[in-house]
Amino acid sequence: MAHEEDLHDRGLGFDLETLLGRRRALKLLAGAGLLTLAGCAGSRTHESAGTSSSTATTSGTGASTTATTAVGSAGSTGSAADCSSAIPEETGGPYPADGTNGPNALRQSGIVRSDIRSSFTASTGTAAGVPLTINLTILNKNKNCAALSNAAVYVWHCNQDGLYSLYGKGVTDQNYLRGVQSTDKNGRVKFQSIFPACYSGRWPHIHFEVYPSVSKATSASGKIATSQIALPEDACRLVFATDGYSSSLSNLSRVTLATDNVFGDGYSHQLGTVTGSAAKGFTVALSVPVSA
Repeated sequence: MAHEEDLHDRGLGFDLETLLGRRRALKLLAGAGLLTLAGCAGSRTHESAGTSSSTATTSGTGASTTATTAVGSAGSTGSAADCSSAIPEETGGPYPADGTNGPNALRQSGIVRSDIRSSFTASTGTAAGVPLTINLTILNKNKNCAALSNAAVYVWHCNQDGLYSLYGKGVTDQNYLRGVQSTDKNGRVKFQSIFPACYSGRWPHIHFEVYPSVSKATSASGKIATSQIALPEDACRLVFATDGYSSSLSNLSRVTLATDNVFGDGYSHQLGTVTGSAAKGFTVALSVPVSA
């Protein structure tokens, strides 16, 4: 794999520091509106799955051909929101590029965009990989989970080699796979991206921060929440069987959601719902209650 092990080892240290402050107990989402990926971790978890299903398919060979997802009443918004608590607060990791640890992509012209696959400003690189649409619905826990409109979401994740732009070896001159969007009247944002790799020591994931507004996001101030989306195992395996993700399957075999240093204390509020195929691309959706 192209990523530097020492960089990601440092990332685990950063992650572990944040975990010491987490106070959330493992709980199950309940109700007919529950959305999660059925069989996402097989016998590795006691998390509940939904009752009806659809399938995600791949045209690749040598791998399972379908991934089954549970579909509930919340439609494309992802896991039905449990308003008893906000999305768990997580580490931004060592590669946030929000000014807290080196580079600040949020202050760069062009960061507000929906398609985050290519770099912007003076950078010209484009991240390769299986297409992934990221749909997040931001909800105000303090107002019975009403849609939080005109807020802003900053999303970032690694490329198919497990590297983060602005930090990883060979991509410090790139700023792809980072972007900010304003939520619409329904609290929704959508990003066009690629499926991230599984690098050593971490379950496949997507980072995000929620801000009160785009102006607050681009000035990196007033942050409401920092968390991560966990990607379901079935979809990960389909993607990682395709070209370009050479080390991700072996890395995935050495970590589970239960042993991951971020999701290991419970992930029911963070497990995205995934639909689609490796041939045509996937969509991941998640509802995100925040205390705004």
